[in-house]
Order: sequence, then C-alpha cells, then structure tokens
Amino acid sequence: MEHSKWLATVAGIWIQCTTGATYTFGIYSAALKSSQGYDQSTLDTVSVFKDIGANIGILSGLLYSAVTSSSRFGSGLWLVYLAGAVQLFAGYFLIWLSVTGVIDRPNVWLMCLFMFMAAHAQTFFNTANVIVAVRNFPDYGGTSIGIMKGFLGLSGAILIQIYHTLFDGKPTTYVLMLAVFPTLVSLAVMPFIHANPSNTSNDKPHLNRFSLIALVIAAYLMIIIIFQNIFTFPTWAHILTTTILVIMALSPLQEALTAQRSEQRSPSPVMAPLITTLEDQNEVEMNLLQAMSTINFWLLFLAMVCIMGSALATINNITQIGESLDYSTVEINAMVSLWSIWNFLGRFGGGYVSDWFLHRYGWGRPLFICLTQLVTVAGYLIIGLSGNLYIGLVIAGVCYGSQWSLMPAITSDIFGVKHMGTIFNTIAAANPMGSYIFSVQVIGKIYDKEAHATGGLCHGLHCFMFSYLTFAWVCAFGVLFSFILFLRTRGFYASILQRRLKQLSGGPRIFFMGVRKIFKNFRTLGK
Repeated sequence: MEHSKWLATVAGIWIQCTTGATYTFGIYSAALKSSQGYDQSTLDTVSVFKDIGANIGILSGLLYSAVTSSSRFGSGLWLVYLAGAVQLFAGYFLIWLSVTGVIDRPNVWLMCLFMFMAAHAQTFFNTANVIVAVRNFPDYGGTSIGIMKGFLGLSGAILIQIYHTLFDGKPTTYVLMLAVFPTLVSLAVMPFIHANPSNTSNDKPHLNRFSLIALVIAAYLMIIIIFQNIFTFPTWAHILTTTILVIMALSPLQEALTAQRSEQRSPSPVMAPLITTLEDQNEVEMNLLQAMSTINFWLLFLAMVCIMGSALATINNITQIGESLDYSTVEINAMVSLWSIWNFLGRFGGGYVSDWFLHRYGWGRPLFICLTQLVTVAGYLIIGLSGNLYIGLVIAGVCYGSQWSLMPAITSDIFGVKHMGTIFNTIAAANPMGSYIFSVQVIGKIYDKEAHATGGLCHGLHCFMFSYLTFAWVCAFGVLFSFILFLRTRGFYASILQRRLKQLSGGPRIFFMGVRKIFKNFRTLGK
C-alpha cells in the first residue's frame, strides 16, 4: 500500500492544500507595508520577488531530474520535498521576525530575499507533485495536473479559513503559521509519494471522484466566504465550519483506499498510452535547451507572460485597488479568498475540459489558452471601465488558474515527460517576469503618480483604469500567440484521437470515420 499511486495522489493533494500561501499575500501585505515603512512601489517590488520565487522553478526541476535518475538516493523524491520544506520555514520565519520587530528592520533587498525563499519552496512541492501525477496517470495528464493545481489554488482559501478561526485580526501571527503548518504537513506525508507508472481502464472513474471532492470543497468554501461577508461569525461558527473543511480535505483518503481495493480485487487491463509526444515518435525527448530552440516554446512563453503577469499583478494589488474603489476591508478579504476559488475552478477546469475535448474531438490544448485569454480581455475591461471587482476578478481568476493546468500539460505533450520539470518551470518564469512589468512598471508607477497628485492616497476609478486598459491590449496579443501555437500543433493532437479510435473500436470503419471527423472539425476551426 505504501507504493500505491492512489495514496501518492492523496499525499500530493494534502501538500498542495497547504503550500499555496503566495496567493494570500493580501492578508498580511498591509502589516508588512506599515511595519517596514514601504510605499506602494516598494511593496510591489517585494511582492514581485514572491512571484519570482514561486515561479522560477528551474532548480526544483534540475533537482528532481538528478535525484530520481540516481539510485544513490532511493526514489530521491524525499530530497525534493525536504528542500522545499527548509526554504518554506526559513523564509516565512524570517519575515515574521522582521514584521514583529524581533530583529532589526532589514534592508528592502534582504526582505526580498526572505520573500523569495518562502515562495521558492512552492516550486519544489509543485514540481514533484505534478510530475508524479503525470507519470502515474499518463493518459489523463490534464485531469491529474488539474487536480494537483486545483488544490493548490484552493489552498489560499483553506489557509485563510484557518487564519480566521485561530488568529483572526492578527496577520503577523498568520505569517508564523505559514512557516510552521505547511512545513509539518509536507514532512509528514512525503514518504508516501512515489511514481508508479501504469495505465488502466479504471483510472478515469476514480480521478473523476477526486475531481468531485475538489468541486465540493470549492463550493463549500465559496458558501462560507459569502456568508462571512454578510454576517459576523462568532468563534464557535468559525470552529465548526473549519472543522468540517478539514474533514472534507481528508476525504480523498477514503477514495484512494477504495481505488486500491478495487484494483487488488480485479486488476484492470493495462492499455498502451494514447498520448505519446512528438519526440517519443522519434525515440527522443527534448531537454531544456532543445525545447528553447523551438518556436513552440517561445509562443507558449509569450502567451504566459501576457495573461499570467497581468493576473498576478491584479491579485498582488487587490488591497490597494479595493481601497481606491471604496470596498470595505471585509469585502477585500473576501475577494482575496474568493480568488482562490476562481483560481481553483480554472486550474481544475482547464485540465479536465482540455482532456475531454482532446479525447473526444482531438482538439489541441493551446486552443483553450487562446479562448481563456480572449475572455480575460473582457474581464480587464470590466475592472478598468466600471470598477466592478467582483465580476472582473471571477473572470481573471478562472482564466489565470486555467493556465496552470494547460501549460504543464502542453509542455509534457509536445516536449516529453523526461525533462518536463525544468521545461515547464522555465516557461513559468513568464509569471514573475510579467508580474514585474505589470505590477511595478505599470500599476505601481501609475498609482504612485496619481496618489502624489492627490496628496498621498488615490481614490476613484482613474487610479487603475489606464493600467487595466493596458492589460486588455496585452492579453489581445496573448490570444494571437496561443492561436498560432494551436495551428502549429493541431496535427499532433489529432493523432492522439486517431490512436484512441484504434484502441477502442478495433475496426477500420469506425477509425476512418473518426479521422474524417477530426479533420472536418479542424477545417471548421481554421476558417
């Protein structure tokens, strides 16, 4: 049982549930700003280092490749998780010491280093969990990545609920919690995570049940957040709702045990993988340098800069945006929590929906990056022209989240799984790169200019309007980049459905009917 891929999935889910603290920066950003005497541009600079740490995961990819390819360290995965746990604790603990005044106020660049360490830990957990999920469920990479990335998206809301229950109104104590709680969880469950490659006909039903659990948790969190925004919860209500939440987060274990018993009673027939990469067909898998020499890599990278950078700039500045538009503190905190819900729906939905269309119609995943960027343009226009954060953030959160399941899945599809960790983490560098450009050079400078003109603070729609009109134009370019990638890879994705029809039909008539349907769909899309 200790080598069960189902138990490994549950352990990965629990780590993902507790290590997404980067999305809760808005909870303690005001305390950090006031305790360190930062202006908005300086705070944005610190937050950008958070984004750099959370997205520059090349080291985690290299470490994963090194330790899993050497027998010296056993499976080697434990070293990846240990490296993440050490950085997580050290980073947040040093931030807590600084904010509480236990140590002298550090230089801004030293604080940036603390923030980088705390966030960089996330890449080690995420890299290991995502690659193990892809290896354990080779035909459902989109769904398995969506589950892992989805729970990471939910983790922000889960951590905030624990914060409200135990430390409400004490953001500095919340920072200490971030140093201790996720570290203990990751160290406790990491021995159960192993890559156990297999492909059976019964994987999909059990993955669907994990997906259902995630959706139920997301719906429950959304209801709690809405009620907390309407009513004042007494202490007992916080304890009750959080206890139920913890029980729900533990429930995937029951499904894992059920799946394991089912496989032991009646082993499922092993099937050949449907998804074999372009490189697999030539018995070659691309490494990072080979991938970077292709046009597809840079199209995907530029598309991620457009949508990820602008969306991350939005959540990093949500407190200041909300205050300028006269939203209350309770409403702003609710939007920070709800962002995790929308982020989850995008992460889960992007992987699940792309798998469904890929297996049914042979549609390439880059098409869904194109569609989500197009919707994001509308979301930014809503924020910039009307100031409606509720609607705008729903759109931006869902579309942003979907990139985190689509991008790694596309990476594994077209470049291979062997070096997936380094390649998708390199592409993820688009997130902090875009965040720096849009947070510091666009939002931060425009806001500080408007605030200076009005005596220190800016109130009104004009504070961020031009920033979001700029974001809309940027995402329009992202639509173009992702559509070109879709056109370049649609033949490869169509071949996946051809193999599926061969496996399932066993008859040439159905196969050729399916192939004809594929190209008919693509001709329609290309018009």
